[in-house]
Amino acid sequence: MGRKQKKANNDKFVTLKRRLLAHNSPKAPVAEQYRTIRTNIQFSNTDEAITSILLTSSGPGEGKSTTASNLATVYAQQGLRVLLIDADLRKPTAHYTFRVENHIGLTNVLTNQSTLGKAVQATEVPDLFLLTSGPIPPNPAELLASNRMTELLKEMQAEFDMVIFDTPPVLAVADAQILANQVDGSILVVSSGKTDKEAAVKAKELLHKANAKVLGAVLNNRKLDEGSDYYYYYGAN
Repeated sequence: MGRKQKKANNDKFVTLKRRLLAHNSPKAPVAEQYRTIRTNIQFSNTDEAITSILLTSSGPGEGKSTTASNLATVYAQQGLRVLLIDADLRKPTAHYTFRVENHIGLTNVLTNQSTLGKAVQATEVPDLFLLTSGPIPPNPAELLASNRMTELLKEMQAEFDMVIFDTPPVLAVADAQILANQVDGSILVVSSGKTDKEAAVKAKELLHKANAKVLGAVLNNRKLDEGSDYYYYYGAN
């Protein structure tokens, strides 16, 4: 292997390791912020337990997939059986983060080519399981809006303590809106210095129009003054 190829592989590994920081560096300040987000979600509804949530953003590159993966990790660290679903059927990334295959996933289950049990994969994080996107379909919105998706969510909630959906940006496609009214709560991820304020407001409005219960927002990529760690903040709606 050449020096350039080895460096590229090392850089990719470091990037993946940073994406799953709550597992690889559980004592880091950022990992503690993910645990704070988890706690705030748990206390956001005192009447009923929240067992399914959706994460989205207004646009691409705002950190929703990284947030979803790390949030799923800290839930699993509580001893809960957690299922993370890569419901971005257009540009999936979870299989890269967890370094698993993506031959069989959500699309296969929705089209009855596989069962949930066969499609779900264990991850390096104890008690955290992953349902990758599967092959990218020509009709993502239609699949997510199908009766099979409603049935599948019930199956997931019967098998797992917490179900977390990573969905596409809400301003780009309707996928997040389609799923939002089926889960217990939705979280909007915004990126400090990148997310346009009007776009964030519009994204929130679209979620509300879909009858979503918006739990709050995660402010991503805000650097602390005293260091280079990233700060995640969960704000009540």
